[in-house]
Amino acid sequence: MILYHKRFKRVFLVVCLIACLVFLRYRNDFRGVLNVLETSVFRNPFADYQTKSFDIASLPESKRSEWLPNGRVNAAFVSLARNQDLADMVQSVQRLERRFNHKYHYPWVFLNDEEFSDEFKSRINETASGHVEFGVIPKEHWCIPESVNQDMMHENWEHLKEKGILYADSESYRHMCRFESGFFYRHPLVKKYDYYWRVEPSVDFWCDVDFDPFAYMKENNKVYGFTITVTEYADTIPTLWENTRNFLKLHPNAVHPNSALNFISDNDGKTYNGCHFWTNFEIAKVDFWESDVYSQYFDYLDNTNGFFYERWGDAPVHSIAAALFTDRESIHFFNEIGYWHPSSGHCPLDEQTLTKCECNPHDSIDFSGWSCLSKYYTAFERPFPENWSTFLI
Repeated sequence: MILYHKRFKRVFLVVCLIACLVFLRYRNDFRGVLNVLETSVFRNPFADYQTKSFDIASLPESKRSEWLPNGRVNAAFVSLARNQDLADMVQSVQRLERRFNHKYHYPWVFLNDEEFSDEFKSRINETASGHVEFGVIPKEHWCIPESVNQDMMHENWEHLKEKGILYADSESYRHMCRFESGFFYRHPLVKKYDYYWRVEPSVDFWCDVDFDPFAYMKENNKVYGFTITVTEYADTIPTLWENTRNFLKLHPNAVHPNSALNFISDNDGKTYNGCHFWTNFEIAKVDFWESDVYSQYFDYLDNTNGFFYERWGDAPVHSIAAALFTDRESIHFFNEIGYWHPSSGHCPLDEQTLTKCECNPHDSIDFSGWSCLSKYYTAFERPFPENWSTFLI
């Protein structure tokens, strides 16, 4: 037996020696084979797509659907981020790519109030499967208007700090809310699309998305889509509804005949109940914000300087507008998209959907006293999930 093993070892060593000699003799040929493998089998499957020009705005409307690969909708992910958000933004992109976009390769648009660093651009391009564009926000869209009394503004901020309001004295937060309320859709990199999906740093997507939300929006004439709806802090928007009512007096025909007024008001519009859609996740139609009625509404609000004197968020502004100025049937709850934003999340209840998720419905904000989801089901006359009462907190 020992003699057999010695012979086997000698034969094995001879075979290895011959293999090495063959490799050295034909190493150039082997390099050629490896190059073929590298450029075919092991190549980045998204490489062609990432380098493909996406200047769809230059194409005639009739040709856009022909140009879009795989019949995709003319849509993109839109993110407002800073260079210091890189790690958190990469995390968000990775998770949405894994759950959804690796199958569709929709493009990404990143906006910043200053130039993105080369490192930011490089890391994002490595992570996203679709074409990526980076844009700078015009200074006039990220500034304090001259009409703002800054002494009064800072005095109001101090009052908010005393009340313990988050971002009470943050100027950058107010710039962000104002930009997301009235300017993001005017940016050339965004306005060329029909739909957008807003994605922020540090978010997570808990479920595999095995359908195309953009296509769903288009095929079902939806204008606005959400996953989380909660109430706003009243101290941040003390005059928002008063100014909305003043706007409606000037534009009595602005409210859609099938509006969702009863979602945002419990007394036929006398007061605002604070319910709004969380805009850190929203899928919406760009041309809604471009409409005359919304443009007039935003301009009216902006001229009151409430974004700076108070702390108006883009979420209540968007939500009030969607509830009042669109058909309630055009607002959609993407229940099957599990989503997490730092501090709160939405997890679907449906057992079949949950097989594609990594979340527990008990962790959803949907059943807390802060949530407006039960109000949504009632106001929009949607059936409650069968097991809804099981999860109520």
